[in-house]
Amino acid sequence: MIFFTIRDMRSNPRQIWERIAAGDEVIITNNGKPAALMIEVNDKNLQDTLLAIRQAQAIRAVNRLRVRSVQTMPAGMSSEEIEAEIQAARKELTHD
Repeated sequence: MIFFTIRDMRSNPRQIWERIAAGDEVIITNNGKPAALMIEVNDKNLQDTLLAIRQAQAIRAVNRLRVRSVQTMPAGMSSEEIEAEIQAARKELTHD
């Protein structure tokens, strides 16, 4: 995993593309914080890669629900709280 800044993207994009082509995972930072992940894809693996990322995000969302449900026991989560969590997970997926 290699880190580059947004400024690096503007000033030296070739170096970033070379690292991606070499199979490295590139993290783009904004103000020192991770903002984007760049990985190599092609016509053959694009759909599978996107599916794998979306599945991982969905699993993470379910795990967060489980943790929160356990933390709020014995009361559990209300229907409204469950719906809010689902909407937050969907919003997160559409921003990726």
